[in-house]
Amino acid sequence: MRENQLKAGLDATDYALLALVQEDGRISNVKVAEALNLSETPCWRRLKRLEAEGYIDGYQANLNRQRLGFGVLALVQICFANHTDDAPSQFEEAVLGIPEILSCHNVTGAADYFLQILVPDLVAYERFLSGVLRKLPGVTSIQSSLSLREVKNTTRLPLESE
Repeated sequence: MRENQLKAGLDATDYALLALVQEDGRISNVKVAEALNLSETPCWRRLKRLEAEGYIDGYQANLNRQRLGFGVLALVQICFANHTDDAPSQFEEAVLGIPEILSCHNVTGAADYFLQILVPDLVAYERFLSGVLRKLPGVTSIQSSLSLREVKNTTRLPLESE
């Protein structure tokens, strides 16, 4: 087990359970119990405990963005000129309500924020850029990179059960 896994206070069975539900969020309790060599009730209790303690944030289906008409994934760096006023917190609050922004990270380095933005096409991205992003509080510079091809996309954590 990795050092960070030991610090979390979970045992090897907990990590194995997390790995199973991370791989397949629809896996039945029966199959999890079989894979872990547990009876169903203790397995279910472990799962409910991991959910209650916040180790599992939720369950979701991974959708195909291209098949659903979202052809442009933009990776965007946002810069602020002034960090002392309320602009950063206003910016963060505004970002929470914009569905095209898949993720927003406050980062170190040349930029202040890094965004992943998903839109149907380049025309929609231009409209989003001028009509939404440039109007957000504190934004003084925007640098966009468009994804040409997705090599890897995962939200899975690198868990080891042993």
